[in-house]
Amino acid sequence: MEDKQRIIQELVPGKQITLAHLIANPDPILYVKLGLSPAGECTKGAIGVLTVSPAETAIIMADIALKSAGIELGFVDRFAGSLIINGTVSSVEASMQAILEYIENTLGYSVVPITRT
Repeated sequence: MEDKQRIIQELVPGKQITLAHLIANPDPILYVKLGLSPAGECTKGAIGVLTVSPAETAIIMADIALKSAGIELGFVDRFAGSLIINGTVSSVEASMQAILEYIENTLGYSVVPITRT
């Protein structure tokens, strides 16, 4: 009989943004599935997805996003540390850049570069 290997995954809390991804010109169904826009009313150009640890930092990130560019908040989860924003490609990108800059330079977190699809 072969021994089975057991793998345990756990999040080690740190001060870090672990994902910063911009989805440019998403298919309209993605807005609907994420609950960002009613069917047929998708006029936005981008969706931004960020994750952070500690999770409560998502609240600060949402505030920065709203103050830095004309985006809309799609979702903020202060328990899991996720943030979804939407707006034009340039406004979502500007918000994400502002978030990364503040979180890295003011709060001293490790950040990742913005990725795009």
